[in-house]
Amino acid sequence: MLADLDETLRNMLIAEIPVKNGEVEISFHQPRREWSTRLTRPTLNLFLYKVAQNAALSRHEWEELPGSRQNGQSQRKRSPLRVDCSYLLTAWAADPQDEHRLLTRAMMALFRAPIIPEERLVNTLKNQPYPIQAILADHQPENPAEIWSALDNEIRPAVSYRLTIALDPWQVFTGPLVRTFTLRTGQSEQLPLHPDFKIDGISAESLFFGGTIRQKGGDRAPRPAVQVAIKGTGLFTITDKDGRFTLGGLPAGQYTLIAWPPEGRPVEKAITVPSDKGDYDLEF
Repeated sequence: MLADLDETLRNMLIAEIPVKNGEVEISFHQPRREWSTRLTRPTLNLFLYKVAQNAALSRHEWEELPGSRQNGQSQRKRSPLRVDCSYLLTAWAADPQDEHRLLTRAMMALFRAPIIPEERLVNTLKNQPYPIQAILADHQPENPAEIWSALDNEIRPAVSYRLTIALDPWQVFTGPLVRTFTLRTGQSEQLPLHPDFKIDGISAESLFFGGTIRQKGGDRAPRPAVQVAIKGTGLFTITDKDGRFTLGGLPAGQYTLIAWPPEGRPVEKAITVPSDKGDYDLEF
């Protein structure tokens, strides 16, 4: 994926500067002295010097794959990780003024793309779940003098360039739909190894359940924005864009599920919570 990111940047710079007939080379080398002394034409170099996880954007959550609910099962996967890729942008030419002009043209091209255009993405980057954000010249690389000393080269103008991409190392898991779950609270002396509650302590059990509201007949399309409630309890919600709802915080027992569509009469259904079949769906 990092190689595809390099190729994406190469194509974008060639198109946006623009670079014609190979008059400027786009390179991704370490800017060491032995490399720079072999250059024969003006060169823009993007040295990838740091790769780090973006903790603020990495969510570490499970998400259901769209359209994966079939035959009582669904597919889930952890959210992709977000990774910052930091480059050091430098320009190389025989004359310092040519270097400055080339660096300026490159900066103008990169400033115009705070989000990398989809048409510039290549190979694996075409399926990124999030837009690739780019920030130019937002900070100075850590101690430039030490960096150039480590590279055994003379210090020169350098611009930071950071892109945030998604990496998805997780597998997809298929399992049964969870229709009911139970929340138990109470007093325990030895959590988490012994989660049993104290016999003489105060404990409570609340149950939650979920279902789907669909159109009866035809393609049984899901019904969004439908009001759903448990009759006589005050528990109330509205279905999401996929016709799904979740209700709960009540003890086990017999209840009446009632739903009001935007038009027409409400529909009622007797339910048992919890239910072995987990049948909390309604049709209009």
